[in-house]
Amino acid sequence: MHVVVIGLNHKTAPVSVRERFALDETRVPAALAQFRASGVATEAVIVSTCNRVEVYAATEHEPAEAWQRLTELLCAFCGNMARLDRELYAMAEPASIEHLFKVACGLDSMVLGETEILGQLKRAYALAFNHGHAGPVLNMTFQSAFNAAKHVRTHTHIQRGSVSVASVAVDLAAQIFGSLCGRTVLVIGAGDTGEKAASALISRGAKCIIANRSPERAQQLATRLSGRAIEFGAWSDVFDEVDIVISSTGAPHYVLDSDALDALTQRRRSRPLLIIDVAVPRDIDPQAGAIPNVFLFNIDDLQCISAQSARGREAEVAKCEQIISARVDALLKRLARREAAVRAQ
Repeated sequence: MHVVVIGLNHKTAPVSVRERFALDETRVPAALAQFRASGVATEAVIVSTCNRVEVYAATEHEPAEAWQRLTELLCAFCGNMARLDRELYAMAEPASIEHLFKVACGLDSMVLGETEILGQLKRAYALAFNHGHAGPVLNMTFQSAFNAAKHVRTHTHIQRGSVSVASVAVDLAAQIFGSLCGRTVLVIGAGDTGEKAASALISRGAKCIIANRSPERAQQLATRLSGRAIEFGAWSDVFDEVDIVISSTGAPHYVLDSDALDALTQRRRSRPLLIIDVAVPRDIDPQAGAIPNVFLFNIDDLQCISAQSARGREAEVAKCEQIISARVDALLKRLARREAAVRAQ
C-alpha cells in the first residue's frame, strides 16, 4: 500500500487556477466516492482551502499510475481538462507523508506557521472518515500529522506573530488606514475566515457589519462581536458607510462585479475603499481594482505581507523540520509493520 498525494497550492498555481479546482464541502464526498469506485484509491481524503486543493490516497497501484489516474479524475470532476504541467505536484512516500506533516504544522502555508490550516485538515479528514473513505492507513497517517502539529506548536515559536490569512488582512488594513478606530468594516460571509478577521478588526477599534446568506449565522456572529447583522442582499445599502470590505463566501461566482461596484462607489464621493477578497473561488471581479479609489487585494496579493511577517519565524523552521523528520520516520515504520501483518494474514 502506498500513500500518495497530488495537488496544487499558492506556490504552484495562481488563484485564477486554484479557484477552478476549489471544492465545497458538499461536493467532496461525491468526489471521494468516485476516486474509490475507480479502483485507484483504497482510501482518500481531499483538502480544499483558499490556498490548496490536495488529494491524499492510499493505493495498491504504483505511484506514477496513481498520480495520473487521480489527476484525470480530479480534472474531470471539476470540469477542467486543461493540462497542468507546472501547477500540479505529485508525491509518494516518504515525501507525501512529509508534505502532509509540513502542511499540518503550517510550514507549507502562505503565512508561515499559520494556525488555521490544522483545523481545515481536521475537518477534511473527519469528512472523509465520516463518509467511510478514510481507513486504517490514512487514519494512522493523519492522526500522526495532527500529533506532530501539536508538538511543533508546543515546542517551537513558529506561530508567533501574524499567523493567519485573517490577521495578515487586518495588518494590511492598518497599513492603509493607520488607526482602525472608528472605521466600519463590512464582512461578507460569516465563515471561519470572516469571523477571525472581524474579531481582529474589532480588537483594533473598528465597527463591524456582518452579511451572510444565513441570517441566523450572521446574527449569532454579530451578537458575539457586538456588531450589526444585515440581510445578505442588503449589504449594498450600507456601502456609503463602510471603509473596508472583507469577503469570504463560498459562492461559485462573483458576489460583486465591477459594474455594480462602480455604481456603488459613485455615491462615496471619492472616499477610499479597501476590499480584501480572501475567497476561493474569488468573490470580487478582478476588474474592480481598476475603479478609482478602490483598492482590491485577493488571497495571492497577501503573500508579500505574509513574507514580511514570516522573517521572525524562519529561524524556527529547522526545529520544526527536525521534529517532522523524526515523526515521519516513526510513522513509516508503523505503516511498514502494519503492511507486513496484513500480508501475513
